[in-house]
Amino acid sequence: MKVIIPVAGAGTRLRPHTHTTPKVLISVAGKPMIGHILDQLIGLPIDQIVMVVGQMGDQIKEYVSGNYKFKVRYIIQQEAKGLADAIYLTREAVKKDDALVILGDTIFSTDFKKLLSKKNSQIGVKEVSDPRRFGVVEHHHGKITKLVEKPEHPQSNLAIVGIYLMKDMPRLYRAIGTLMEKNIRTKGEYQLTDALQLLIDRGQTMETFAVDGWYDCGKPETLLDTNRQLLDLYPQKSAKIKGAVINSPVSIDSCARIENSVIGPYVSVAAGSRIKNAIISDTIIGKNACLESIMLQKSIIGDNAVVKGKQRKLSVGDGSEVDIS
Repeated sequence: MKVIIPVAGAGTRLRPHTHTTPKVLISVAGKPMIGHILDQLIGLPIDQIVMVVGQMGDQIKEYVSGNYKFKVRYIIQQEAKGLADAIYLTREAVKKDDALVILGDTIFSTDFKKLLSKKNSQIGVKEVSDPRRFGVVEHHHGKITKLVEKPEHPQSNLAIVGIYLMKDMPRLYRAIGTLMEKNIRTKGEYQLTDALQLLIDRGQTMETFAVDGWYDCGKPETLLDTNRQLLDLYPQKSAKIKGAVINSPVSIDSCARIENSVIGPYVSVAAGSRIKNAIISDTIIGKNACLESIMLQKSIIGDNAVVKGKQRKLSVGDGSEVDIS
């Protein structure tokens, strides 16, 4: 079994963080997004992981090789032509093998052992309250009949979450080749959903499987929401830090230094960061950041950033009203 993970996306909605860091290396709940994904694959019968990387692919390679023992092949997508194009670039690496395709910018939890035992190709789905925001599947008794991207009048509430089990990769590569030959693009790019719809139209059986945990990391607000959810789901034991108040749940790397501060709830602090005289909640702090004399909430602080405020001394009389902006 091969695993294909496209991680070449620019992550424009997470700028400025993605100007210098690949989207999948942005930390959430104490670990880069790609780390949460790879953790799910440990122990599965995987021959090789094929990652499609972009301009900052060396950073991804360094993180993966330094933290995991998977056999990984890296393929560079030189030009952003869409997800289907990224998959097409893997055809020499995957060839005739079955493949598990996992989008690299979404964190999830599912039973992969059960999934890999399926006979037919599978698309992971989850019920959502507003299907108009997502690509959705229409199906009959579990067999997919149609894939629709952000429908105005959805006939289904099953959103596509970004996990695909493909039982016949050569057929998928041929379908993508058809898109390219006929220049069939959606929003200017070759889309995987268009290729999968071609396969369905050509008679290939595809089924749905339910994904229980699906955590979006596409925008700052959803990244922070995912940080909160994962810290609630997987609470980490926080060491007592002298001179600091820690309000769980939090994730604080053992190499971070905290002094005279209140941290949490829902704060992730990466290695090497220094925090002094601060009150911080609902925030993600990257590696080697420096925060001093500041109050923060609902914030994302990148690697090596320096954020400093001012300390004030006040003598306020009875009935006074003070607004310090």
